Amino acid sequence: MSMTDVLSAEDIKKAVGAFAAADSFDHKKFFQMVGLKKKTPDEVKKVFHILDKDKSGFIEEDELGFILKGFSSDARDLSAKETKTLLAAGDKDGDGKIGVEEFSTLVAES
Repeated sequence: MSMTDVLSAEDIKKAVGAFAAADSFDHKKFFQMVGLKKKTPDEVKKVFHILDKDKSGFIEEDELGFILKGFSSDARDLSAKETKTLLAAGDKDGDGKIGVEEFSTLVAES
């Protein structure tokens, strides 16, 4: 499954482009722009599983750094600061990674 099976390629392109500058990433705005906020809980979970590159059931800090690439292969990597901010926003139980329920909550709060 690819990201464009769930989200519009045009929305992905616009959202990734909006945060092309270093240290400009805002997960709330990004999730809204990419259309994730409007998706069903099952669709949000499908996106989570696409972003969970190692299929561990979690998006770890190193995977978060490449989250934009999960939406578009030519997107930039997040900076260390952006990655830490995103992890802090999503990691509700403090285990250093984001599970599927935490990801769903992160999207819902956007």
